Amino acid sequence: MPELRIKGLFDNIDHELLMKAVRKHTDCPWVILYIERWLKAPFQMKDGSQRVRTSGTPQGDVISPVLANLFMHYTFDIWMTKEHSQNPWARYADDAVIHCRTKAEAEQLLERLKVRFKVCNLELHPKKTRIVYCKDDDRKEDHPEIKFDFLGYTFRPRRSKNRFGKYFINFTPAVSNKACKALRQTIRGWRMHLKPDKEIQDLSQMFNASIRGWINYYGHFYKSQLYPVLRHMNDALVVWARRKYKKLARHKIRAIRWLGRLAKNLPELFAHWRLGILPAAG
Repeated sequence: MPELRIKGLFDNIDHELLMKAVRKHTDCPWVILYIERWLKAPFQMKDGSQRVRTSGTPQGDVISPVLANLFMHYTFDIWMTKEHSQNPWARYADDAVIHCRTKAEAEQLLERLKVRFKVCNLELHPKKTRIVYCKDDDRKEDHPEIKFDFLGYTFRPRRSKNRFGKYFINFTPAVSNKACKALRQTIRGWRMHLKPDKEIQDLSQMFNASIRGWINYYGHFYKSQLYPVLRHMNDALVVWARRKYKKLARHKIRAIRWLGRLAKNLPELFAHWRLGILPAAG
């Protein structure tokens, strides 16, 4: 299956082709006028000079992802539906995966995609576009690429168990290492150790919704892969407790046990406590 990434999508969108797509969805002159002005607005360099924009759409705003997605809808989505309806695919922004039955079919499709994107003044990223072999118990060939990341998940061969209790190798997703690192950085960014004025219920109201969202999204497959992140959250709560209570300040084990008892008594405070991911010492 090909995994593809567009090289510099936001910087290289063709204005003429994009406006052609916009006009297919609206004939309102004000909408068309302001979108054209937005695309062509010059940007200012560090030295104060202005540079004319001839392609691309400015990043960091609300409308650019919408326009980029509209462009990709006609460049990729509609084209795939018409030309390769037999190949299932999924796309998010400039990242996509396409399922093929054979390596030869994947190679041929990849070449056609290069031509298609070149016609639309885009280019596939040379390092992030590749063919991946979905290895499992039914596909046992050896290939250099047997895993890929998509939407925060890593898809690769994993040991699974069927309904009869028999183990087998299945090509399935789980939260990626990159996503776990980003979640841990988010927890550190909450700076709970600087909030000793807050109560545990306050922290729950501030952060529990995010934790619940992580579990609902990343815990759909191989939930155990998310457990290290949830334990990191417990560690951050332990640091908060040691900052808040003087009797726990110099006693890490005592703080962990205190938080563990609290989690058992009030598991509804945090979503991961309800899963049984509780602070534990020793």
